[in-house]
Amino acid sequence: MTNTYGVERVDGVRCSVGESPLWCGRQRAWYWVDITGRTVWRLDAAGAGTRSWQTTEMVASIALREGGGLVAGMESGIFGLELGDGPMAIETKLGSPADGLGPGMRFNDGRCDRQGRFWSGTMFMDIPAARPLGRLHRYTTQDGVSAPVVSGLLVQNGLAWSPDGRTMYLSDSHAARQLVWAFDYDVDEGMPANQRPFVDMNAFDGRPDGAAVDSDGCYWICGNDGGCILRFTPEGKLDRRIDVPMTKPSMCSFGGDRLDTLLVTSIAAGAPQGDDWAGAVIMLRPGVTGLAETPLRG
Repeated sequence: MTNTYGVERVDGVRCSVGESPLWCGRQRAWYWVDITGRTVWRLDAAGAGTRSWQTTEMVASIALREGGGLVAGMESGIFGLELGDGPMAIETKLGSPADGLGPGMRFNDGRCDRQGRFWSGTMFMDIPAARPLGRLHRYTTQDGVSAPVVSGLLVQNGLAWSPDGRTMYLSDSHAARQLVWAFDYDVDEGMPANQRPFVDMNAFDGRPDGAAVDSDGCYWICGNDGGCILRFTPEGKLDRRIDVPMTKPSMCSFGGDRLDTLLVTSIAAGAPQGDDWAGAVIMLRPGVTGLAETPLRG
Protein backbone atom coordinates (compact mmCIF):
# COMPACT_ATOMS: atom_id res chain seq x y z
CA MET A 1 0.00 0.00 0.00
CA THR A 2 1.25 3.52 -0.86
CA ASN A 3 1.55 5.56 2.34
CA THR A 4 -0.24 8.57 0.83
CA TYR A 5 -1.89 9.64 4.06
CA GLY A 6 1.06 9.12 6.40
CA VAL A 7 -0.28 5.84 7.78
CA GLU A 8 1.36 4.86 11.08
CA ARG A 9 0.77 1.66 13.00
CA VAL A 10 0.43 1.75 16.79
CA ASP A 11 3.15 -0.55 18.07
CA GLY A 12 2.36 -3.62 20.11
CA VAL A 13 -1.41 -3.64 19.59
CA ARG A 14 -3.47 -6.33 17.88
CA CYS A 15 -7.16 -6.39 18.74
CA SER A 16 -9.47 -9.31 18.16
CA VAL A 17 -12.36 -6.85 17.70
CA GLY A 18 -10.99 -3.32 17.91
CA GLU A 19 -13.65 -0.59 18.19
CA SER A 20 -14.71 2.82 19.50
CA PRO A 21 -11.60 5.03 19.11
CA LEU A 22 -11.85 8.29 21.02
CA TRP A 23 -9.59 11.34 21.50
CA CYS A 24 -9.39 13.10 24.87
CA GLY A 25 -7.95 16.57 24.27
CA ARG A 26 -7.55 17.33 27.96
CA GLN A 27 -5.32 14.29 28.46
CA ARG A 28 -3.84 14.36 24.96
CA ALA A 29 -4.59 10.65 24.70
CA TRP A 30 -6.45 8.19 22.50
CA TYR A 31 -8.73 5.47 23.84
CA TRP A 32 -10.29 2.46 22.13
CA VAL A 33 -11.56 -1.00 23.06
CA ASP A 34 -11.09 -4.63 22.13
CA ILE A 35 -14.61 -6.01 22.51
CA THR A 36 -13.99 -9.73 22.84
CA GLY A 37 -10.64 -9.08 24.52
CA ARG A 38 -12.53 -7.21 27.26
CA THR A 39 -9.92 -4.49 27.15
CA VAL A 40 -9.78 -0.70 27.16
CA TRP A 41 -6.63 0.70 25.52
CA ARG A 42 -4.98 4.10 25.94
CA LEU A 43 -2.28 5.71 23.78
CA ASP A 44 -0.48 8.75 25.16
CA ALA A 45 0.17 11.31 22.42
CA ALA A 46 3.09 12.74 24.37
CA GLY A 47 5.07 9.55 23.81
CA ALA A 48 4.41 7.57 26.97
CA GLY A 49 3.20 4.63 24.90
CA THR A 50 0.19 2.41 25.45
CA ARG A 51 -1.39 0.77 28.45
CA SER A 52 -4.57 -1.24 28.92
CA TRP A 53 -7.21 -2.21 31.46
CA GLN A 54 -9.34 -5.34 31.58
CA THR A 55 -13.11 -5.35 32.09
CA THR A 56 -15.30 -8.10 33.52
CA GLU A 57 -17.72 -7.95 30.57
CA MET A 58 -17.20 -7.31 26.89
CA VAL A 59 -16.93 -3.56 26.35
CA ALA A 60 -18.11 -2.39 22.93
CA SER A 61 -18.28 1.41 23.01
CA ILE A 62 -16.94 4.24 25.13
CA ALA A 63 -17.32 7.99 25.50
CA LEU A 64 -15.78 10.55 27.79
CA ARG A 65 -17.54 11.66 30.98
CA GLU A 66 -17.59 15.33 31.91
CA GLY A 67 -16.31 14.67 35.42
CA GLY A 68 -13.60 12.23 34.29
CA GLY A 69 -13.51 8.57 33.37
CA LEU A 70 -15.56 6.89 30.66
CA VAL A 71 -19.10 5.76 29.99
CA ALA A 72 -19.38 2.41 28.22
CA GLY A 73 -21.88 0.16 26.47
CA MET A 74 -21.18 -3.37 27.70
CA GLU A 75 -22.88 -6.77 27.79
CA SER A 76 -25.51 -6.14 30.44
CA GLY A 77 -25.94 -2.38 30.34
CA ILE A 78 -24.37 1.05 30.49
CA PHE A 79 -21.39 1.38 32.83
CA GLY A 80 -19.09 4.04 34.19
CA LEU A 81 -15.41 3.12 33.97
CA GLU A 82 -12.55 4.53 36.02
CA LEU A 83 -9.06 3.67 34.82
CA GLY A 84 -6.67 3.60 37.74
CA ASP A 85 -3.28 2.13 38.56
CA GLY A 86 -4.42 -1.49 38.63
CA PRO A 87 -4.93 -3.87 35.72
CA MET A 88 -8.74 -3.84 36.01
CA ALA A 89 -11.07 -0.97 35.17
CA ILE A 90 -13.28 0.07 38.08
CA GLU A 91 -16.84 -0.54 36.88
CA THR A 92 -20.07 1.05 38.08
CA LYS A 93 -23.31 -0.04 36.47
CA LEU A 94 -25.32 3.03 35.52
CA GLY A 95 -28.38 1.38 34.02
CA SER A 96 -29.86 -1.09 31.58
CA PRO A 97 -33.08 -1.27 29.53
CA ALA A 98 -36.15 -1.67 31.72
CA ASP A 99 -37.07 -4.96 30.05
CA GLY A 100 -33.48 -6.21 30.00
CA LEU A 101 -31.35 -7.10 27.01
CA GLY A 102 -32.45 -10.70 26.55
CA PRO A 103 -30.25 -13.79 26.18
CA GLY A 104 -27.42 -13.54 23.68
CA MET A 105 -27.59 -9.74 23.47
CA ARG A 106 -25.06 -6.99 24.23
CA PHE A 107 -24.54 -3.32 23.55
CA ASN A 108 -22.49 -2.39 20.49
CA ASP A 109 -21.54 0.90 18.81
CA GLY A 110 -22.10 4.12 20.77
CA ARG A 111 -21.14 7.76 21.31
CA CYS A 112 -22.50 11.01 22.73
CA ASP A 113 -24.61 13.45 20.76
CA ARG A 114 -23.56 17.12 20.59
CA GLN A 115 -25.50 17.86 23.78
CA GLY A 116 -23.77 15.16 25.83
CA ARG A 117 -26.33 12.33 25.82
CA PHE A 118 -24.83 8.87 25.41
CA TRP A 119 -26.37 6.65 22.74
CA SER A 120 -25.68 2.96 22.17
CA GLY A 121 -27.44 0.13 20.39
CA THR A 122 -27.86 -3.54 21.17
CA MET A 123 -27.31 -6.56 18.94
CA PHE A 124 -27.81 -10.33 18.97
CA MET A 125 -24.33 -11.79 19.20
CA ASP A 126 -24.99 -14.82 16.97
CA ILE A 127 -24.59 -12.74 13.81
CA PRO A 128 -25.27 -15.56 11.28
CA ALA A 129 -28.69 -16.05 12.90
CA ALA A 130 -29.66 -12.61 11.53
CA ARG A 131 -32.21 -11.90 14.26
CA PRO A 132 -33.43 -8.26 14.12
CA LEU A 133 -33.52 -7.81 17.88
CA GLY A 134 -31.20 -4.82 18.09
CA ARG A 135 -32.49 -1.55 19.53
CA LEU A 136 -31.04 1.91 19.95
CA HIS A 137 -31.14 3.49 23.43
CA ARG A 138 -30.29 6.86 24.93
CA TYR A 139 -28.65 7.26 28.35
CA THR A 140 -28.56 10.41 30.48
CA THR A 141 -27.56 10.79 34.11
CA GLN A 142 -30.99 12.28 34.87
CA ASP A 143 -33.21 9.71 33.15
CA GLY A 144 -31.09 6.57 32.88
CA VAL A 145 -31.53 4.21 29.91
CA SER A 146 -34.45 5.10 27.65
CA ALA A 147 -37.01 2.83 26.08
CA PRO A 148 -36.01 1.71 22.57
CA VAL A 149 -35.83 4.66 20.19
CA VAL A 150 -35.07 2.60 17.04
CA SER A 151 -35.85 -1.14 16.82
CA GLY A 152 -35.46 -4.01 14.38
CA LEU A 153 -31.68 -3.72 13.95
CA LEU A 154 -29.42 -6.65 13.10
CA VAL A 155 -25.96 -5.19 13.87
CA GLN A 156 -26.28 -1.58 15.04
CA ASN A 157 -23.38 0.66 14.04
CA GLY A 158 -22.31 3.94 12.49
CA LEU A 159 -23.66 6.43 15.07
CA ALA A 160 -22.65 10.02 14.35
CA TRP A 161 -24.08 13.54 14.34
CA SER A 162 -23.74 16.47 11.95
CA PRO A 163 -21.74 19.49 13.17
CA ASP A 164 -24.93 21.33 14.22
CA GLY A 165 -26.28 18.15 15.83
CA ARG A 166 -29.52 18.25 13.83
CA THR A 167 -28.85 15.15 11.72
CA MET A 168 -28.20 11.75 13.27
CA TYR A 169 -26.63 8.89 11.30
CA LEU A 170 -27.02 5.19 12.04
CA SER A 171 -25.93 2.09 10.14
CA ASP A 172 -26.71 -1.60 10.15
CA SER A 173 -23.55 -3.47 9.18
CA HIS A 174 -25.06 -6.95 8.82
CA ALA A 175 -24.43 -8.47 5.39
CA ALA A 176 -28.19 -8.77 4.90
CA ARG A 177 -28.66 -5.00 5.37
CA GLN A 178 -25.55 -2.86 4.71
CA LEU A 179 -27.48 0.40 5.03
CA VAL A 180 -26.85 3.84 6.51
CA TRP A 181 -29.81 5.98 7.56
CA ALA A 182 -30.14 9.66 8.37
CA PHE A 183 -32.63 11.11 10.85
CA ASP A 184 -33.79 14.60 11.73
CA TYR A 185 -32.61 15.13 15.31
CA ASP A 186 -34.34 17.27 17.92
CA VAL A 187 -31.41 18.70 19.86
CA ASP A 188 -33.62 19.83 22.76
CA GLU A 189 -35.49 16.58 23.30
CA GLY A 190 -32.75 14.22 22.10
CA MET A 191 -35.06 12.38 19.73
CA PRO A 192 -34.52 11.27 16.11
CA ALA A 193 -37.35 11.34 13.56
CA ASN A 194 -37.93 10.97 9.82
CA GLN A 195 -35.69 7.92 9.31
CA ARG A 196 -34.61 7.79 5.66
CA PRO A 197 -31.95 6.05 3.54
CA PHE A 198 -28.66 7.92 3.42
CA VAL A 199 -26.31 5.41 1.74
CA ASP A 200 -26.93 1.90 0.45
CA MET A 201 -23.55 0.31 1.06
CA ASN A 202 -24.47 -2.68 -1.07
CA ALA A 203 -23.31 -0.50 -3.95
CA PHE A 204 -19.84 0.05 -2.44
CA ASP A 205 -16.96 -2.00 -1.06
CA GLY A 206 -17.30 -3.12 2.53
CA ARG A 207 -20.06 -3.28 5.11
CA PRO A 208 -20.85 -0.03 6.97
CA ASP A 209 -19.20 -0.26 10.38
CA GLY A 210 -18.17 2.59 12.72
CA ALA A 211 -18.17 6.20 11.55
CA ALA A 212 -17.19 9.80 12.22
CA VAL A 213 -18.21 13.24 10.92
CA ASP A 214 -15.69 15.90 9.90
CA SER A 215 -15.88 19.70 10.24
CA ASP A 216 -17.33 19.95 6.71
CA GLY A 217 -20.26 17.77 7.79
CA CYS A 218 -19.12 14.78 5.73
CA TYR A 219 -19.65 11.26 7.02
CA TRP A 220 -16.68 8.86 7.14
CA ILE A 221 -17.64 5.18 7.32
CA CYS A 222 -15.33 2.18 7.67
CA GLY A 223 -15.88 -0.37 4.90
CA ASN A 224 -15.47 -3.58 6.90
CA ASP A 225 -14.32 -6.45 4.65
CA GLY A 226 -13.58 -3.84 1.96
CA GLY A 227 -10.27 -2.50 3.30
CA CYS A 228 -11.34 1.12 2.93
CA ILE A 229 -12.82 4.21 4.54
CA LEU A 230 -15.41 6.10 2.52
CA ARG A 231 -16.36 9.77 2.84
CA PHE A 232 -19.90 10.81 1.93
CA THR A 233 -21.14 14.38 1.63
CA PRO A 234 -24.24 15.47 3.60
CA GLU A 235 -26.20 14.70 0.43
CA GLY A 236 -25.02 11.07 0.50
CA LYS A 237 -22.59 11.37 -2.42
CA LEU A 238 -19.27 9.50 -2.25
CA ASP A 239 -16.45 12.00 -2.66
CA ARG A 240 -13.40 10.23 -1.26
CA ARG A 241 -12.04 6.76 -0.63
CA ILE A 242 -9.00 5.89 1.49
CA ASP A 243 -7.65 2.36 1.15
CA VAL A 244 -6.21 1.05 4.41
CA PRO A 245 -3.81 -1.88 4.92
CA MET A 246 -6.26 -4.05 6.87
CA THR A 247 -9.22 -5.88 5.38
CA LYS A 248 -11.61 -5.20 8.28
CA PRO A 249 -11.39 -1.57 9.46
CA SER A 250 -14.03 -1.18 12.14
CA MET A 251 -14.30 2.44 13.30
CA CYS A 252 -12.56 5.77 12.82
CA SER A 253 -12.36 8.91 14.95
CA PHE A 254 -10.78 12.33 14.56
CA GLY A 255 -8.31 13.58 17.12
CA GLY A 256 -4.86 14.95 17.80
CA ASP A 257 -4.12 18.51 18.86
CA ARG A 258 -5.50 19.91 15.58
CA LEU A 259 -8.18 17.24 15.16
CA ASP A 260 -6.54 16.40 11.83
CA THR A 261 -5.61 12.79 12.61
CA LEU A 262 -7.88 9.81 11.97
CA LEU A 263 -7.38 6.85 14.30
CA VAL A 264 -8.72 3.61 12.81
CA THR A 265 -9.31 0.35 14.66
CA SER A 266 -9.70 -3.03 12.98
CA ILE A 267 -10.77 -6.61 13.54
CA ALA A 268 -8.57 -9.70 13.51
CA ALA A 269 -11.37 -12.20 14.06
CA GLY A 270 -12.53 -13.50 10.70
CA ALA A 271 -9.89 -11.64 8.70
CA PRO A 272 -8.49 -13.47 5.68
CA GLN A 273 -5.29 -15.45 6.06
CA GLY A 274 -2.26 -13.35 5.23
CA ASP A 275 -3.72 -10.06 6.45
CA ASP A 276 -0.72 -8.96 8.52
CA TRP A 277 -2.54 -5.78 9.60
CA ALA A 278 -5.64 -7.57 10.92
CA GLY A 279 -6.44 -6.18 14.36
CA ALA A 280 -4.00 -3.29 13.98
CA VAL A 281 -4.70 0.26 15.11
CA ILE A 282 -3.46 2.92 12.70
CA MET A 283 -3.29 6.69 12.45
CA LEU A 284 -3.47 8.66 9.22
CA ARG A 285 -3.95 12.25 8.10
CA PRO A 286 -6.85 12.56 5.67
CA GLY A 287 -6.35 16.25 4.88
CA VAL A 288 -9.45 17.47 6.74
CA THR A 289 -10.24 18.18 10.38
CA GLY A 290 -12.80 16.58 12.61
CA LEU A 291 -14.92 17.66 15.55
CA ALA A 292 -14.22 17.23 19.25
CA GLU A 293 -16.41 14.59 20.88
CA THR A 294 -18.85 15.88 23.49
CA PRO A 295 -18.54 14.11 26.86
CA LEU A 296 -21.45 12.67 28.79
CA ARG A 297 -22.88 15.58 30.74
CA GLY A 298 -24.23 15.57 34.26
